[in-house]
Amino acid sequence: MTTITIEEAKQLDQKDTLANYRNEFYIKEGQIYLDGNSLGLLSKRAEQALLGSLQDWKEHGIDGWTEGKQPWYTFSETLGEMTAPLLGAESDEVIVTGSTTINLHQLVATFYQPTGKRTKILADELAFPSDIYALQSQLKLKGYDPDEHLIRVQSRDGRTLEEDDIIAQMTDEIAMIVLPSVLYRSGQLLDLARLTEEAHKRGIVIGFDLAHSIGAIAHSFNEYEPDFAFWCNYKYLNSGPGGVGGLYVNKRHFGTVPGIAGWFSSNKQKQFDMEHTLTHADTAGAFQIGTPHVLSLAPLKGSLEMFQEVGIHSIREKSLQLTAFLIKLIEQELVDHGFTIANPRENHRRGGHVSLEHEDAASICKALKDKGVIPDYRSPNVIRLAPIALYSSYEEVWKSVQILKDIMDNGLYQQYENTRNIIA
Repeated sequence: MTTITIEEAKQLDQKDTLANYRNEFYIKEGQIYLDGNSLGLLSKRAEQALLGSLQDWKEHGIDGWTEGKQPWYTFSETLGEMTAPLLGAESDEVIVTGSTTINLHQLVATFYQPTGKRTKILADELAFPSDIYALQSQLKLKGYDPDEHLIRVQSRDGRTLEEDDIIAQMTDEIAMIVLPSVLYRSGQLLDLARLTEEAHKRGIVIGFDLAHSIGAIAHSFNEYEPDFAFWCNYKYLNSGPGGVGGLYVNKRHFGTVPGIAGWFSSNKQKQFDMEHTLTHADTAGAFQIGTPHVLSLAPLKGSLEMFQEVGIHSIREKSLQLTAFLIKLIEQELVDHGFTIANPRENHRRGGHVSLEHEDAASICKALKDKGVIPDYRSPNVIRLAPIALYSSYEEVWKSVQILKDIMDNGLYQQYENTRNIIA
């Protein structure tokens, strides 16, 4: 195999049509940031959007809800319209609201309607824990035992899921399916179109957690029409820590009464009539609950402006190239150091990050951070590395692998305890 050199990395950067967007972000000097799949970096446009909402508050006070440069009353709808192209969805099918888990609670409370023998929810054993907690909670609220009514598809290898195994569990006892688009540990991208088609053939409602795909992968919801989806915006969409989440509801469900109703579920023309009978919105806006968190919404607007300019397909193309480049370098430099690449290699099955398994993963992550490379650790043995299309360079990827090689060649990781920090 031909050795990949730093000169090749620099040549790829010179040809990169998205390279200029790196200047849009605040990147710490001397640091290589590969944790954008957990928290994206701050962009200058996100900062300016936040300052803009602060200025609206400063100038208009209460009238900022309707008179500001970006009126707050319709801010969630505005951002939903800007997000919709990333999903291949209609603008009124998307709303920016809540958080990942709150939105999942809302969607399950709305669409989980057990009848007869259809009482079970299908998920998977590799799901992010928060999704499982929410599903268990919703089952209890409906009077069902989660141990019996939450079915989790098993993984054959502890890393990935087989669509055939998921489909085999779509029995006539399943009322709802909730799955990740991209598995958070291994970075596997599921075939959402196939899974949606098979669920609908059997009369099962299906939805997806897009936390590890939105902003990195182009979705085509208008083609295969899942029932719902939900996500956070602070990873690949760079909205900031704890930024407001988002949800999608397919238009065929418009008119459905939200399972958890609140002030902002209202039709906006009726909301201030102050009636005690809810007239809910006839769009995805019906699935909002409370007043939008304006200062957490604002940075997303600046970030989404860049996605509008670049287009999600261009972002996905560069993301695939960066992760493929990273995988090749790992195979070139680290073959004798006990690493296993957990990702599927095929482009259509790989998300936006690379997952490395190693028995000393926690201590290796600590050593990387001390050397200026910011990775992400996931228990019990996974190092996640996410080069981001808008601000990572090929040269950074090359240097990161060389630093990791030095750490392994010289046993530098052995200076650290192989245990996670409080936040991993």
